[in-house]
Amino acid sequence: MTSAPSDLASIAALRSVQTRSISPENFDGSVGGGGRATEGTGASCARDLGPGWKISPSVDIKAGETFDLANIQGAGKITHIWITTHTDNWRTLLLRAYWDGAEEPAVEVPYGDFFCNGWGVFSQVNSQTIAANPHGGFNSYWPMPFREGARLTVENTSVVDVRVYYQVTYEIGGDYQGDAYFHAQWRRSNPLEDKTPHTILEGVEGQGQYVGTYIAWGVNSNGWWGEGEIKFYLDDDTDYPTIAGTGTEDYFGGAWNFDIPGKGYTEFSTPYLGMPQVIKPDGLYVSQQRFGMYRWHLLDPIHFSSGIPKVDIQALGWRSGWRYLPLRDDIASTAMFYLDRPTARRPKTPTADDMEVHLGTAPVPDIGATPPRAPQD
Repeated sequence: MTSAPSDLASIAALRSVQTRSISPENFDGSVGGGGRATEGTGASCARDLGPGWKISPSVDIKAGETFDLANIQGAGKITHIWITTHTDNWRTLLLRAYWDGAEEPAVEVPYGDFFCNGWGVFSQVNSQTIAANPHGGFNSYWPMPFREGARLTVENTSVVDVRVYYQVTYEIGGDYQGDAYFHAQWRRSNPLEDKTPHTILEGVEGQGQYVGTYIAWGVNSNGWWGEGEIKFYLDDDTDYPTIAGTGTEDYFGGAWNFDIPGKGYTEFSTPYLGMPQVIKPDGLYVSQQRFGMYRWHLLDPIHFSSGIPKVDIQALGWRSGWRYLPLRDDIASTAMFYLDRPTARRPKTPTADDMEVHLGTAPVPDIGATPPRAPQD
């Protein structure tokens, strides 16, 4: 893969590329095309100022509709995505990416999960590829090269219109023929089947490298929940994996239950791994503990030559007699990988019900939602 221009070691290098950026102020990224809008979501606010004064800073996506964030023709590489919307939309929007005119998406992930915020409650993330900043400023620095074109979309699966602000920055003019395509897939087990690992990735064919995992983990039992191992089945692996971890907290870079004595579960966020989110019960409607964890394989990518038959993770706690207890937790995972082709085997598209989370701040999820969500017939 070509080196990213943001790498400190190469930032001074002169490269024969040009930077373009797509936003509601320049929908096609055209040269000199920014700030020309005469209508948009900010037109009323700019009525005393005129063109060039934040007339089109955002878009409204109607319920049930899909909006093209970016539609790029020709070769290039997306280098940065910034996007924000209300927290209530983080599990009702589906983010997708299509490469080189493919009909199937390479990326299909709930909006919040892609940015390590799968629970609809803000969590600060300070990592090299994903930064989530107050209050819901989501940033992706995953390099996303393409050879013929790229299309990024957001589908609104909710029953209300939503407002989204965004900017997609990319480069053109480079040689991307030797680069792999970025993929991201989401799966949820809610609850996990009895004595069955949660599948993170399955049936991927081709050459590439696995580069990241985010998990929104909801605990449904008392006691420690992270004793389970993650396993990577590579290339010709069948019954047994080439890579087997030693525990959930171990894979995400922690140890001893993420528990600092006297403090309990302790959030942390680093360039390559972290557990930035711990949501605790409140004694009323928030009845279960919820966690958000990420692990980026940037310095240690997991390479495969012919495919990844499976990546899965166990959910294990403890029962009496120092025996492992298989758990039936709520586990939603996002797998990131690069592949030598623009499409891969993927799970079925999740529905709004598949993605829904209810933290329980009110007895009914619709109460207090923004925009307001009236009862449906």
